[in-house]
Amino acid sequence: MVIQNNVWSQGRTLVTSILLLTAASVAAANIPATPVMTVYRFNGDLNLPYYAIERFQGAGSGSPAGTVSQGTTLIPCLALRNGLPLTDGSGTPFVGFEIVVDPRTATPEATARVKAVIAERQALTVENHHCGPDVQHVIDVRNLYPMEKVPFFDPAPPATASTAAAAQPAIGSGPEAIVHAFHNSDQCAQVNVNLTGRRPALHAAWNGFAAANAGAWPQHDLANARHLDFTMRTALFEGHIGRGCNAYGACERNIVALSIRNRALDRCFEREGCKTPGDFVGVASKVSQYNIWDEYLTQISGLTACYLRDDLATQPYYAKLQAMHAQNVGDVQRILFGSDADLLELFPGASLADIKKTAHYYHAPAMGKCFPQLAGVEYMSGAVASKGSDFALIANTRIQVGDKIGSDYLFRAFRFEETDERDIVGTRDDYRGFAVDGRKVTGVPASGCRPYGIPSGCQVSEIGRYRKTPSWLDAGKAVGLTCTIADRSESCDAPQKLATVQVGGMCDTQMRPVSGVH
Repeated sequence: MVIQNNVWSQGRTLVTSILLLTAASVAAANIPATPVMTVYRFNGDLNLPYYAIERFQGAGSGSPAGTVSQGTTLIPCLALRNGLPLTDGSGTPFVGFEIVVDPRTATPEATARVKAVIAERQALTVENHHCGPDVQHVIDVRNLYPMEKVPFFDPAPPATASTAAAAQPAIGSGPEAIVHAFHNSDQCAQVNVNLTGRRPALHAAWNGFAAANAGAWPQHDLANARHLDFTMRTALFEGHIGRGCNAYGACERNIVALSIRNRALDRCFEREGCKTPGDFVGVASKVSQYNIWDEYLTQISGLTACYLRDDLATQPYYAKLQAMHAQNVGDVQRILFGSDADLLELFPGASLADIKKTAHYYHAPAMGKCFPQLAGVEYMSGAVASKGSDFALIANTRIQVGDKIGSDYLFRAFRFEETDERDIVGTRDDYRGFAVDGRKVTGVPASGCRPYGIPSGCQVSEIGRYRKTPSWLDAGKAVGLTCTIADRSESCDAPQKLATVQVGGMCDTQMRPVSGVH
């Protein structure tokens, strides 16, 4: 790939320039500053390349100058040469950048720094998105996303506490007691010290803990504790963590655990992380199946945290996780290690065949977002918008395409907020007078969009969101699974109240377990 300095002159007409200059006065533009963005390529290489601008102009991406790690937070800008942005032949910009936090060297102080810079950039308006003269390197904009997430670190353990003392058989026996001992151990304390590599670090920590405690518990119990820990982590963070301890959220977590159980016992496909039957750890932490284990996502969540540490019980976030864990851990042990009778008791009313074939579920709110209610909404992975000699970066965001001017298009910024029941959407004229590169506009309307991601026969009084559905969703049988569980409300601090709730079925707008998908 060779970068084209004159790409903005190719395919452009004199009419475009005249119309843009006429539509926009000589007054300075007032557009949002580029947001803080994150280097992110789902389940991709840990390190992604960047390039020296001068070399890149002629050689393209054949000779990287260095790499940045997934999870790097940075501020992008448009690198100009001869007054034009650097793009490839299709108009995709390769952008300059200033690093805010490098996850390879980040410390807990990085959390506050990223928060502060995000707030600063959100409040800032600028004339254009041009780089300063000191920017010497560019990166493919398609690897950058405006995630607005901050690095997550465990609080440091109390200096007076001896974590090693917690890892003793005196606290009890069985998988759950061992899981608690692990969370309070020196080995677990090392997992979140560094921002990168947390998934392999958790595996290594369990190896170290098991070796250090080989004489304290039977090997079978240690192995089951590891399986339980990984499954509980996936169930907590794969479900809707905002539901807290309400019955629906707890049932949702049991269903996630059931999917892990079935993938590890009744099918054991290598593509789903199962090496040998009973490999709950491999299944539960397979990135392509449970994307919460992705390198970047582990950097901004408590998925690999020692959240059961005794000293964290007074901190609200950890207290809530501990309560959610306690609500489900008994059921999850029965799901993983119990009998068919346990499964029938935990999911009453469903046939054993349907229960044991439930290895998939569809979380509609988190799936492919779709907005057919607004005409002209398109996703821009990376494009340049122009207004005379000013250029703006439009990257990994949606816009509403407007009138065509020459070969480009006026547009409005798209605004989106996801709530439990609906998507709150709208547009704003943040880039008045700017026109986005017409080569990046498809003109193809949204398709394959279902209200709430549910079948057309389902009755809804009002459509609050649309979602695309995966190809496998209609290949199985939608099942509604019922749980009877102690509800403690979303806040997890209400008195326990036994509740029966169904999750799924053909018309559930939140989660739909599917049985029989191969």
